[in-house]
Amino acid sequence: MNARRILDAIWDFVVGDDPRLALAALVAIGLTAVVCAFGLSAWWLAPAVALASLRWSLRGARPSATSASKTSS
Repeated sequence: MNARRILDAIWDFVVGDDPRLALAALVAIGLTAVVCAFGLSAWWLAPAVALASLRWSLRGARPSATSASKTSS
């Protein structure tokens, strides 16, 4: 197999369609490590980042009110 095809498959699996969500996952892992390094409980951090990143991702996919009114006319 071609090494380039393998790397492309890994990239597609990890990043997928939305690189922002992959970045949010890395941020969540990093923040969890930092919080744990301070000896604090970090069980809440990953779900909080997941919800925030989902909202961030969906905000870009939501059509604006002006474009919705133009298509209905």
